[in-house]
Amino acid sequence: MEMMFVAMIILLLLGFPMKIPLLVGSLIGFFVMFGSFEHVQFMIQQMIAGVKPASLIAIPMFILAADIMTRGHSANRLIDMVMAYIGHHKGGLAVSTATACTLFGAVSGSTQATVVAIGSPLRPKLLENGYNDSFVLSLIINSSGIALLIPPSIGMIIYGGISHTSISDLFIAGIIPGLLLLLLFSMYSVYYAKKHNIPTLDKASRQHKWRMTKQAIWPLGFPLIIIIGIYGGIFSPTEAASTCVLYALILEVWVFKSLSMNDIIDSAKSSGLITAVVFILVAAGAAFSWVISYAQIPQAVMSSLGIADASKIELLTIISIAFFIGCMFVDSIVVILILVPIFLPEIDRLELDKVLVGILITLQVAIGAVTPPFGCNIFTAVAVFRRPYMDVVKGLLPFLLLLLLVVMLVISFPKIALFPLEFL
Repeated sequence: MEMMFVAMIILLLLGFPMKIPLLVGSLIGFFVMFGSFEHVQFMIQQMIAGVKPASLIAIPMFILAADIMTRGHSANRLIDMVMAYIGHHKGGLAVSTATACTLFGAVSGSTQATVVAIGSPLRPKLLENGYNDSFVLSLIINSSGIALLIPPSIGMIIYGGISHTSISDLFIAGIIPGLLLLLLFSMYSVYYAKKHNIPTLDKASRQHKWRMTKQAIWPLGFPLIIIIGIYGGIFSPTEAASTCVLYALILEVWVFKSLSMNDIIDSAKSSGLITAVVFILVAAGAAFSWVISYAQIPQAVMSSLGIADASKIELLTIISIAFFIGCMFVDSIVVILILVPIFLPEIDRLELDKVLVGILITLQVAIGAVTPPFGCNIFTAVAVFRRPYMDVVKGLLPFLLLLLLVVMLVISFPKIALFPLEFL
Protein backbone atom coordinates (compact mmCIF):
# COMPACT_ATOMS: atom_id res chain seq x y z
CA MET A 1 0.00 0.00 0.00
CA GLU A 2 3.06 2.27 0.10
CA MET A 3 2.50 2.93 -3.60
CA MET A 4 -0.87 4.52 -2.77
CA PHE A 5 0.63 7.11 -0.42
CA VAL A 6 3.62 7.81 -2.67
CA ALA A 7 1.27 8.52 -5.60
CA MET A 8 -0.82 10.85 -3.44
CA ILE A 9 2.23 12.81 -2.27
CA ILE A 10 3.55 13.14 -5.83
CA LEU A 11 0.20 14.42 -7.10
CA LEU A 12 0.02 16.92 -4.24
CA LEU A 13 3.52 18.20 -4.98
CA LEU A 14 2.57 18.56 -8.65
CA GLY A 15 -0.23 20.90 -7.59
CA PHE A 16 -3.30 18.75 -8.23
CA PRO A 17 -6.42 19.67 -6.19
CA MET A 18 -6.84 17.37 -3.19
CA LYS A 19 -9.74 15.38 -4.67
CA ILE A 20 -7.43 13.97 -7.37
CA PRO A 21 -4.82 12.47 -4.99
CA LEU A 22 -7.65 11.04 -2.86
CA LEU A 23 -9.35 9.36 -5.82
CA VAL A 24 -6.12 8.15 -7.46
CA GLY A 25 -4.83 6.84 -4.13
CA SER A 26 -8.11 5.02 -3.56
CA LEU A 27 -7.98 3.42 -7.02
CA ILE A 28 -4.37 2.29 -6.51
CA GLY A 29 -5.24 0.83 -3.11
CA PHE A 30 -8.26 -0.95 -4.61
CA PHE A 31 -6.12 -2.46 -7.39
CA VAL A 32 -3.44 -3.60 -4.93
CA MET A 33 -6.04 -5.34 -2.75
CA PHE A 34 -8.12 -6.98 -5.49
CA GLY A 35 -5.66 -7.25 -8.41
CA SER A 36 -8.06 -5.63 -10.89
CA PHE A 37 -10.80 -3.03 -11.26
CA GLU A 38 -13.43 -5.67 -11.98
CA HIS A 39 -15.46 -4.83 -8.87
CA VAL A 40 -14.67 -1.12 -8.68
CA GLN A 41 -18.41 -0.51 -8.23
CA PHE A 42 -17.88 -1.31 -4.54
CA MET A 43 -15.73 1.80 -4.23
CA ILE A 44 -18.26 3.88 -6.14
CA GLN A 45 -20.97 2.67 -3.77
CA GLN A 46 -18.86 3.93 -0.86
CA MET A 47 -18.50 7.33 -2.54
CA ILE A 48 -22.26 7.57 -2.93
CA ALA A 49 -22.76 6.42 0.65
CA GLY A 50 -20.33 9.13 1.79
CA VAL A 51 -22.58 11.93 0.54
CA LYS A 52 -25.84 10.13 1.31
CA PRO A 53 -26.35 11.00 5.03
CA ALA A 54 -29.26 13.39 5.46
CA SER A 55 -27.22 15.48 7.91
CA LEU A 56 -24.99 16.66 5.05
CA ILE A 57 -27.95 18.51 3.51
CA ALA A 58 -27.29 21.15 6.16
CA ILE A 59 -23.97 22.06 4.52
CA PRO A 60 -25.28 23.72 1.32
CA MET A 61 -28.04 25.39 3.33
CA PHE A 62 -25.62 27.00 5.80
CA ILE A 63 -23.29 27.99 2.92
CA LEU A 64 -26.18 29.68 1.11
CA ALA A 65 -27.39 31.47 4.26
CA ALA A 66 -23.85 32.74 4.92
CA ASP A 67 -23.48 34.00 1.35
CA ILE A 68 -26.79 35.87 1.47
CA MET A 69 -25.91 37.55 4.77
CA THR A 70 -22.40 38.46 3.59
CA ARG A 71 -23.87 40.27 0.59
CA GLY A 72 -26.49 42.01 2.75
CA HIS A 73 -26.59 44.27 5.83
CA SER A 74 -26.43 41.71 8.66
CA ALA A 75 -22.69 42.08 9.26
CA ASN A 76 -22.74 45.89 9.47
CA ARG A 77 -25.65 45.89 11.91
CA LEU A 78 -23.83 43.47 14.21
CA ILE A 79 -20.66 45.59 14.01
CA ASP A 80 -22.53 48.81 14.86
CA MET A 81 -24.18 47.23 17.90
CA VAL A 82 -20.94 45.81 19.30
CA MET A 83 -19.07 49.08 18.72
CA ALA A 84 -21.76 51.05 20.55
CA TYR A 85 -21.29 49.01 23.73
CA ILE A 86 -17.55 48.20 23.73
CA GLY A 87 -15.80 50.70 21.47
CA HIS A 88 -15.09 53.35 24.15
CA HIS A 89 -13.14 51.01 26.47
CA LYS A 90 -9.36 50.54 26.28
CA GLY A 91 -8.75 48.19 23.40
CA GLY A 92 -12.48 48.41 22.74
CA LEU A 93 -12.17 48.61 18.97
CA ALA A 94 -10.09 45.42 18.85
CA VAL A 95 -12.43 43.68 21.31
CA SER A 96 -15.37 44.86 19.20
CA THR A 97 -13.74 43.28 16.15
CA ALA A 98 -13.26 39.93 17.92
CA THR A 99 -16.84 40.03 19.25
CA ALA A 100 -18.30 40.96 15.86
CA CYS A 101 -16.38 38.08 14.27
CA THR A 102 -17.81 35.71 16.87
CA LEU A 103 -21.37 36.97 16.41
CA PHE A 104 -21.16 36.81 12.63
CA GLY A 105 -19.60 33.36 12.92
CA ALA A 106 -22.66 32.32 14.91
CA VAL A 107 -24.76 33.72 12.10
CA SER A 108 -22.84 32.38 9.10
CA GLY A 109 -20.75 29.39 10.27
CA SER A 110 -18.02 30.37 7.78
CA THR A 111 -14.54 31.59 8.72
CA GLN A 112 -13.78 33.00 5.28
CA ALA A 113 -17.12 34.79 5.04
CA THR A 114 -16.40 36.31 8.46
CA VAL A 115 -12.95 37.52 7.35
CA VAL A 116 -14.57 39.33 4.42
CA ALA A 117 -17.74 40.60 6.11
CA ILE A 118 -16.19 41.83 9.38
CA GLY A 119 -12.58 42.45 8.36
CA SER A 120 -13.33 44.66 5.36
CA PRO A 121 -15.14 47.46 7.26
CA LEU A 122 -13.23 47.21 10.58
CA ARG A 123 -9.61 46.92 9.40
CA PRO A 124 -9.46 50.57 8.18
CA LYS A 125 -10.92 51.77 11.52
CA LEU A 126 -8.36 49.77 13.49
CA LEU A 127 -5.49 51.17 11.41
CA GLU A 128 -6.79 54.73 11.79
CA ASN A 129 -6.76 54.33 15.57
CA GLY A 130 -3.11 53.29 15.70
CA TYR A 131 -3.18 49.48 15.66
CA ASN A 132 -0.34 47.79 13.79
CA ASP A 133 -1.49 46.08 10.59
CA SER A 134 0.07 42.72 11.51
CA PHE A 135 -1.88 42.71 14.78
CA VAL A 136 -5.06 43.74 12.95
CA LEU A 137 -4.77 41.02 10.32
CA SER A 138 -3.99 38.35 12.93
CA LEU A 139 -6.88 39.49 15.11
CA ILE A 140 -9.33 39.29 12.21
CA ILE A 141 -8.32 35.88 10.85
CA ASN A 142 -8.04 34.27 14.31
CA SER A 143 -11.31 35.71 15.61
CA SER A 144 -12.99 34.54 12.42
CA GLY A 145 -11.84 31.01 13.28
CA ILE A 146 -14.18 31.06 16.28
CA ALA A 147 -16.93 30.58 13.66
CA LEU A 148 -15.82 26.95 13.46
CA LEU A 149 -16.78 26.39 17.11
CA ILE A 150 -19.90 28.51 17.45
CA PRO A 151 -22.82 26.75 15.72
CA PRO A 152 -23.41 26.25 12.86
CA SER A 153 -20.12 24.58 11.90
CA ILE A 154 -19.57 22.71 8.64
CA GLY A 155 -16.56 20.90 10.12
CA MET A 156 -18.73 19.57 12.95
CA ILE A 157 -21.35 18.39 10.48
CA ILE A 158 -18.78 16.41 8.47
CA TYR A 159 -17.18 14.96 11.60
CA GLY A 160 -20.61 14.01 12.97
CA GLY A 161 -21.49 12.25 9.73
CA ILE A 162 -18.27 10.21 9.66
CA SER A 163 -18.21 9.29 13.35
CA HIS A 164 -21.99 8.92 13.79
CA THR A 165 -22.00 11.59 16.50
CA SER A 166 -24.95 13.84 17.32
CA ILE A 167 -24.48 17.09 15.40
CA SER A 168 -26.80 18.85 17.82
CA ASP A 169 -24.56 17.86 20.75
CA LEU A 170 -21.47 19.00 18.85
CA PHE A 171 -23.08 22.38 18.20
CA ILE A 172 -23.84 22.94 21.88
CA ALA A 173 -20.47 21.62 23.09
CA GLY A 174 -18.61 24.10 20.89
CA ILE A 175 -20.18 27.19 22.46
CA ILE A 176 -18.14 27.46 25.70
CA PRO A 177 -14.73 26.78 24.04
CA GLY A 178 -15.66 29.38 21.40
CA LEU A 179 -16.58 31.96 24.03
CA LEU A 180 -13.40 31.11 25.97
CA LEU A 181 -11.36 31.90 22.85
CA LEU A 182 -13.23 35.21 22.50
CA LEU A 183 -12.40 36.06 26.13
CA LEU A 184 -8.69 35.27 25.69
CA PHE A 185 -8.45 37.21 22.40
CA SER A 186 -10.20 40.15 24.08
CA MET A 187 -7.82 40.09 27.06
CA TYR A 188 -4.83 40.08 24.71
CA SER A 189 -6.36 42.95 22.71
CA VAL A 190 -6.74 45.05 25.88
CA TYR A 191 -3.13 44.25 26.85
CA TYR A 192 -1.93 45.23 23.37
CA ALA A 193 -3.88 48.50 23.44
CA LYS A 194 -2.46 49.46 26.85
CA LYS A 195 1.09 48.49 25.88
CA HIS A 196 0.97 50.59 22.70
CA ASN A 197 -1.16 53.37 24.22
CA ILE A 198 -3.93 53.02 21.61
CA PRO A 199 -6.54 55.83 21.98
CA THR A 200 -10.15 54.99 22.85
CA LEU A 201 -13.30 55.96 20.94
CA ASP A 202 -15.96 58.36 22.16
CA LYS A 203 -18.60 56.80 24.40
CA ALA A 204 -21.92 56.20 22.67
CA SER A 205 -25.09 57.71 24.16
CA ARG A 206 -27.86 55.52 25.54
CA GLN A 207 -30.07 56.52 22.64
CA HIS A 208 -27.42 55.44 20.13
CA LYS A 209 -26.89 52.11 21.92
CA TRP A 210 -30.61 51.42 21.90
CA ARG A 211 -30.91 52.31 18.22
CA MET A 212 -27.98 50.03 17.28
CA THR A 213 -29.45 47.21 19.41
CA LYS A 214 -32.79 47.45 17.65
CA GLN A 215 -31.07 47.31 14.27
CA ALA A 216 -29.13 44.17 15.27
CA ILE A 217 -32.08 42.26 16.74
CA TRP A 218 -32.99 40.70 13.38
CA PRO A 219 -29.48 39.28 12.62
CA LEU A 220 -29.21 37.99 16.19
CA GLY A 221 -32.17 35.76 15.42
CA PHE A 222 -29.93 33.33 13.52
CA PRO A 223 -28.18 31.70 16.52
CA LEU A 224 -31.51 31.65 18.36
CA ILE A 225 -33.09 29.74 15.47
CA ILE A 226 -30.28 27.18 15.54
CA ILE A 227 -29.91 26.65 19.29
CA ILE A 228 -33.46 27.15 20.57
CA GLY A 229 -35.00 25.53 17.50
CA ILE A 230 -32.92 22.35 17.75
CA TYR A 231 -33.06 21.92 21.52
CA GLY A 232 -36.63 23.06 21.77
CA GLY A 233 -37.52 20.06 19.63
CA ILE A 234 -38.90 22.28 16.88
CA PHE A 235 -36.63 20.96 14.13
CA SER A 236 -33.47 18.99 13.35
CA PRO A 237 -30.06 20.55 12.47
CA THR A 238 -30.85 20.05 8.78
CA GLU A 239 -34.22 21.76 9.13
CA ALA A 240 -32.52 24.53 11.12
CA ALA A 241 -30.17 25.13 8.17
CA SER A 242 -33.10 25.41 5.75
CA THR A 243 -34.89 27.74 8.16
CA CYS A 244 -31.76 29.94 8.27
CA VAL A 245 -31.84 30.29 4.49
CA LEU A 246 -35.50 31.32 4.57
CA TYR A 247 -34.80 33.74 7.43
CA ALA A 248 -31.81 35.24 5.56
CA LEU A 249 -33.95 35.75 2.44
CA ILE A 250 -36.74 37.42 4.41
CA LEU A 251 -34.25 39.61 6.24
CA GLU A 252 -32.10 40.80 3.35
CA VAL A 253 -34.75 40.95 0.60
CA TRP A 254 -37.91 42.15 2.36
CA VAL A 255 -36.84 43.66 5.70
CA PHE A 256 -33.50 45.34 4.87
CA LYS A 257 -34.16 45.49 1.10
CA SER A 258 -30.43 45.07 0.53
CA LEU A 259 -30.49 42.37 -2.17
CA SER A 260 -32.13 42.11 -5.57
CA MET A 261 -33.21 38.95 -7.34
CA ASN A 262 -29.97 39.00 -9.35
CA ASP A 263 -28.02 39.06 -6.08
CA ILE A 264 -29.93 36.01 -4.85
CA ILE A 265 -29.21 34.17 -8.10
CA ASP A 266 -25.50 35.04 -7.83
CA SER A 267 -25.52 33.86 -4.22
CA ALA A 268 -27.14 30.56 -5.24
CA LYS A 269 -24.56 30.02 -7.99
CA SER A 270 -21.66 30.75 -5.66
CA SER A 271 -23.07 28.46 -2.96
CA GLY A 272 -23.66 25.69 -5.49
CA LEU A 273 -20.04 25.84 -6.63
CA ILE A 274 -18.67 25.71 -3.08
CA THR A 275 -21.07 22.88 -2.19
CA ALA A 276 -19.98 20.86 -5.22
CA VAL A 277 -16.33 21.15 -4.18
CA VAL A 278 -17.13 20.11 -0.60
CA PHE A 279 -19.24 17.12 -1.63
CA ILE A 280 -16.68 15.88 -4.17
CA LEU A 281 -14.12 15.96 -1.35
CA VAL A 282 -16.50 14.12 0.96
CA ALA A 283 -17.17 11.43 -1.66
CA ALA A 284 -13.46 11.02 -2.43
CA GLY A 285 -12.71 10.90 1.29
CA ALA A 286 -15.35 8.21 1.81
CA ALA A 287 -13.73 6.06 -0.89
CA PHE A 288 -10.29 6.57 0.62
CA SER A 289 -11.58 5.78 4.13
CA TRP A 290 -13.15 2.55 2.88
CA VAL A 291 -9.92 1.46 1.16
CA ILE A 292 -7.69 2.11 4.17
CA SER A 293 -10.21 0.50 6.53
CA TYR A 294 -10.50 -2.60 4.32
CA ALA A 295 -6.70 -2.83 4.23
CA GLN A 296 -6.61 -2.42 8.05
CA ILE A 297 -4.23 0.53 7.72
CA PRO A 298 -5.63 2.31 10.82
CA GLN A 299 -4.75 -0.67 12.99
CA ALA A 300 -1.28 -0.87 11.43
CA VAL A 301 -0.69 2.86 11.99
CA MET A 302 -1.78 2.64 15.64
CA SER A 303 0.47 -0.37 16.16
CA SER A 304 3.50 1.20 14.46
CA LEU A 305 3.14 4.34 16.55
CA GLY A 306 3.04 2.25 19.69
CA ILE A 307 -0.19 3.79 20.92
CA ALA A 308 -2.48 0.79 20.69
CA ASP A 309 -2.46 0.78 24.49
CA ALA A 310 -2.54 4.56 24.91
CA SER A 311 -4.55 6.11 27.72
CA LYS A 312 -7.44 8.48 27.04
CA ILE A 313 -5.41 11.64 27.60
CA GLU A 314 -2.51 10.28 25.53
CA LEU A 315 -4.83 9.47 22.63
CA LEU A 316 -6.52 12.89 22.80
CA THR A 317 -3.07 14.51 22.74
CA ILE A 318 -1.97 12.41 19.76
CA ILE A 319 -5.19 13.19 17.89
CA SER A 320 -4.67 16.91 18.53
CA ILE A 321 -1.06 16.79 17.29
CA ALA A 322 -2.01 14.77 14.19
CA PHE A 323 -4.76 17.21 13.23
CA PHE A 324 -2.56 20.22 14.03
CA ILE A 325 0.13 19.00 11.63
CA GLY A 326 -2.35 17.84 8.99
CA CYS A 327 -4.29 21.12 8.92
CA MET A 328 -1.04 23.06 8.41
CA PHE A 329 -0.70 21.56 4.94
CA VAL A 330 -4.08 20.25 3.74
CA ASP A 331 -7.65 21.55 3.70
CA SER A 332 -9.35 20.82 7.02
CA ILE A 333 -12.23 18.89 5.46
CA VAL A 334 -9.75 16.53 3.83
CA VAL A 335 -7.87 16.06 7.10
CA ILE A 336 -11.14 15.17 8.87
CA LEU A 337 -12.05 12.71 6.12
CA ILE A 338 -8.66 10.97 6.25
CA LEU A 339 -7.72 10.99 9.94
CA VAL A 340 -11.06 10.39 11.69
CA PRO A 341 -11.43 6.84 10.26
CA ILE A 342 -7.84 6.10 11.32
CA PHE A 343 -8.43 7.10 14.95
CA LEU A 344 -12.03 5.92 15.22
CA PRO A 345 -11.23 2.29 16.25
CA GLU A 346 -9.06 3.52 19.14
CA ILE A 347 -11.67 6.11 20.13
CA ASP A 348 -14.25 3.32 20.32
CA ARG A 349 -11.87 1.00 22.18
CA LEU A 350 -11.24 3.55 24.91
CA GLU A 351 -14.90 4.59 24.92
CA LEU A 352 -13.90 8.23 24.52
CA ASP A 353 -16.71 10.74 24.30
CA LYS A 354 -16.99 11.40 20.55
CA VAL A 355 -18.41 14.85 21.22
CA LEU A 356 -15.27 15.79 23.15
CA VAL A 357 -13.09 14.39 20.36
CA GLY A 358 -15.12 16.39 17.83
CA ILE A 359 -14.55 19.63 19.75
CA LEU A 360 -10.80 19.00 19.95
CA ILE A 361 -10.69 18.27 16.23
CA THR A 362 -12.69 21.43 15.51
CA LEU A 363 -10.21 23.43 17.62
CA GLN A 364 -7.36 22.00 15.57
CA VAL A 365 -9.22 22.91 12.38
CA ALA A 366 -9.55 26.48 13.71
CA ILE A 367 -5.80 26.52 14.37
CA GLY A 368 -5.10 25.02 10.95
CA ALA A 369 -7.13 27.80 9.28
CA VAL A 370 -4.58 30.36 10.53
CA THR A 371 -1.37 28.31 10.61
CA PRO A 372 1.33 28.64 7.92
CA PRO A 373 2.02 27.51 5.35
CA PHE A 374 -1.47 26.85 3.93
CA GLY A 375 -4.07 28.18 6.39
CA CYS A 376 -7.18 29.12 4.40
CA ASN A 377 -7.84 32.28 6.43
CA ILE A 378 -4.30 33.49 5.71
CA PHE A 379 -4.86 33.30 1.96
CA THR A 380 -8.31 34.84 2.28
CA ALA A 381 -6.74 37.82 4.09
CA VAL A 382 -3.97 38.08 1.46
CA ALA A 383 -6.58 38.19 -1.31
CA VAL A 384 -9.14 40.44 0.40
CA PHE A 385 -6.79 42.98 2.01
CA ARG A 386 -4.09 42.75 -0.67
CA ARG A 387 -1.27 42.41 1.82
CA PRO A 388 1.91 40.31 1.47
CA TYR A 389 1.82 36.84 2.97
CA MET A 390 4.52 37.67 5.54
CA ASP A 391 2.59 40.71 6.78
CA VAL A 392 -0.43 38.52 7.46
CA VAL A 393 1.46 35.83 9.40
CA LYS A 394 3.81 38.16 11.30
CA GLY A 395 1.49 38.70 14.27
CA LEU A 396 0.05 35.18 14.55
CA LEU A 397 2.15 33.73 17.38
CA PRO A 398 0.28 35.19 20.43
CA PHE A 399 -3.07 34.09 19.01
CA LEU A 400 -1.78 30.59 18.17
CA LEU A 401 -0.51 30.22 21.73
CA LEU A 402 -3.94 31.17 23.06
CA LEU A 403 -5.57 28.64 20.73
CA LEU A 404 -3.22 25.91 21.92
CA LEU A 405 -3.94 26.91 25.53
CA VAL A 406 -7.66 26.26 24.96
CA VAL A 407 -6.82 22.87 23.42
CA MET A 408 -4.82 21.92 26.53
CA LEU A 409 -7.59 23.16 28.81
CA VAL A 410 -10.24 21.10 26.99
CA ILE A 411 -8.06 17.97 27.16
CA SER A 412 -7.36 18.52 30.86
CA PHE A 413 -10.89 19.64 31.78
CA PRO A 414 -13.39 18.02 29.37
CA LYS A 415 -16.28 19.63 31.26
CA ILE A 416 -15.41 22.90 29.49
CA ALA A 417 -17.01 21.42 26.38
CA LEU A 418 -19.37 18.81 27.85
CA PHE A 419 -20.86 20.78 30.74
CA PRO A 420 -23.83 22.25 28.77
CA LEU A 421 -24.88 18.77 27.60
CA GLU A 422 -25.63 17.73 31.19
CA PHE A 423 -28.66 20.04 31.17
CA LEU A 424 -30.14 18.64 27.94
